[in-house]
Amino acid sequence: MKNQKMYEADDKMISIIRDNYNILQSLGSFGINLGFGDKTVKEVCEEQKVDTYTFLAVVNFTINGYKEYDNADRLSLPTLLHYLKASHAYYIDFQLPFIRKELVDALDENDNLARLILKLYDDYAHSITNHMKYEEKMVFPYVQALIEGNANYSFDIETFSKHHVQVDQKLKELKSIIIKYLPSDGLHNNQLSATLYDIYNNEEWLAHHSEVEEEIFIPAVRNAERKLKQNDVSAKISNMINQTPMSDEQLSDREKDVIVALVQGMTNKEIADHLFISINTVIT
Repeated sequence: MKNQKMYEADDKMISIIRDNYNILQSLGSFGINLGFGDKTVKEVCEEQKVDTYTFLAVVNFTINGYKEYDNADRLSLPTLLHYLKASHAYYIDFQLPFIRKELVDALDENDNLARLILKLYDDYAHSITNHMKYEEKMVFPYVQALIEGNANYSFDIETFSKHHVQVDQKLKELKSIIIKYLPSDGLHNNQLSATLYDIYNNEEWLAHHSEVEEEIFIPAVRNAERKLKQNDVSAKISNMINQTPMSDEQLSDREKDVIVALVQGMTNKEIADHLFISINTVIT
């Protein structure tokens, strides 16, 4: 059952963990170490150099599915990128090998069904590792370049979004085989039950991870792409205006500002508010 509380910067960090122990791994992926006492979310994030707004956006979405953060511009791409990279490292380097060891300990390697289970798990681990490695090779460097203000128009986040799917069919088959068909004695039954519990937990974690990418990371990258393209266009238009001689009279600085704003896609009202002028002045 979901906890319907919307956590805020002034809440105690320990309260979030007490209410939702399953976000412990999220803390690690953000680079937040334990031992923070009774400090608030804001205090802990500031001390450990994590963007508070972005941390809360991910935590509230993971816990309750809240994604109505009020300002996408405030999401920190560097924080999100660090979070996703660390999450990948946790899953590939720790969680996948850990569950495989649990399976090996709980299964009879001489049993054909046990060998099938291990093969299904290895196939799943290979697929999910390749999926994450693709993101690390193609997506993360692209986003890092965006953060640094460098445009790469040969790739965009929409390309990634269209192919962003969960790779979990083999895991579902594996769970079904264990539950339905694998005989075991009391000891091995306990081991298999514990392993299944870990598999279900990690399947849920991976689903949350994928949803964070879809609902928070990808929109934040789209926003960064849009702003970078607008800045590029604005710079080109400004340069063109400054270098092009006018036959009658030069444009005023205010007229140049209006042209740049129009190219950026701003409405007349937005331009008026941005430049502190009337809408009539914008139109004329």
